[in-house]
Amino acid sequence: MSGDGNPRVAIMGGARTPFVKAGTVFRQHRALDLACHSVDGLLQKQELDPALVDELIYGIVTLDPGLPHMAREVVFSSRLPAEVRAVSVSDNCITGLTAMAMVHDSIRAGRTEVGIAGGVESMSNPALRFGSKASRIFMDANSAKTFGKRLGLFAKLRPKDFLPRAPSVAEPSTGLSMGDHTELMVKEWKIERGPQDELALASHQGAHRATEDGRLPAEIHPLDGLSHDTLIRPTTTLEKLAKLRPVFDRSPTGTLTAGNSSPLTDGAASVLLMSEAKAKQEGRTPLAILKAFEFASIHPDDGLLMGPGLAVPRVLRKAGLTLGDMDLIEMHEAFGGQVLCNLKAWEEGWKEPAIGAVDRDKLNVLGSSLAVGHPFAATGARIATTLANEMKRRGSRYGLISICGAGATAAAMILESYQEA
Repeated sequence: MSGDGNPRVAIMGGARTPFVKAGTVFRQHRALDLACHSVDGLLQKQELDPALVDELIYGIVTLDPGLPHMAREVVFSSRLPAEVRAVSVSDNCITGLTAMAMVHDSIRAGRTEVGIAGGVESMSNPALRFGSKASRIFMDANSAKTFGKRLGLFAKLRPKDFLPRAPSVAEPSTGLSMGDHTELMVKEWKIERGPQDELALASHQGAHRATEDGRLPAEIHPLDGLSHDTLIRPTTTLEKLAKLRPVFDRSPTGTLTAGNSSPLTDGAASVLLMSEAKAKQEGRTPLAILKAFEFASIHPDDGLLMGPGLAVPRVLRKAGLTLGDMDLIEMHEAFGGQVLCNLKAWEEGWKEPAIGAVDRDKLNVLGSSLAVGHPFAATGARIATTLANEMKRRGSRYGLISICGAGATAAAMILESYQEA
């Protein structure tokens, strides 16, 4: 039990698909296929009877109107029994941690003993839609009383009206993409191109080492014979990264490239949470305890992806810990520049008191999103699984997760090594 009398929530393990570049080897798989594969992989890796699962909280950002309740369809299409409670969530890049927080709260409240949290994206198969003119005509035609009325409406259509509109990566509130906003951030925080490329190189090197020694493949439930992430570039160098052209601000002042920005990615990830009592009853040893989490929201004008500048200091304060207490830090790499801006905010203080500088030897030791990829809703479960496993291997006491999100949001989470109460 925790100090307040509520059950402690344990992370038992995770499983995911390989993460791959959108439009490539998983383009034939729908988001539902990938999600079910991660859930079934988790059940298999944990050797867990599906009947023990009480709840599934599962997310997706690139919503499919044909599957408005994704989580419930995952229940029906996976090995989970139909009785499992399912909730679909969409919270941009922090969706995975939001799902984990929801399962955590359900366990603490006594509604659930065993829950699965996770998320999925199939950027290869986004739902396409017509423009506003064609959509209005089709809707009006559907309710028209006569065939002639329908023909009259259809006669207003022109060939260009049939061009589909793919989902946009632009912020609805600003019209700018996350990359555009990050270019503004790095200029404000005076982050040069070189450090961004250095961060990207370190990410690829860490992910390559962790793939070669089996740490990252151990998290993966192979799909179509693929058992590793395909976006990792083991042969990249600073020289190669320096040759890439900026892709958002194409002027001489632009610094964000394809090399220091996370790629569009297909993939799914799931993580198993249990009450400590249930884990003991099942004879299972947790990887870690979910100690604290915090969410933050800011105005896009303050820097779209600067939310971790608030969320991390707040979660540390809530837990009564310092940045120096963290043995490992897993920071989502939407862009190299975004990471460096938030590291500077933590060190100097920004809307919250300074918490100090990060020891880079503790940061993303297995690489992160720049190398592994970023299926938006899956990233939280992927990072939590990686951190909990690495903490167990190293005997670490505390681990920190930091994720920025589109919509000017952020989430932070602290994991604590498991010690029987």
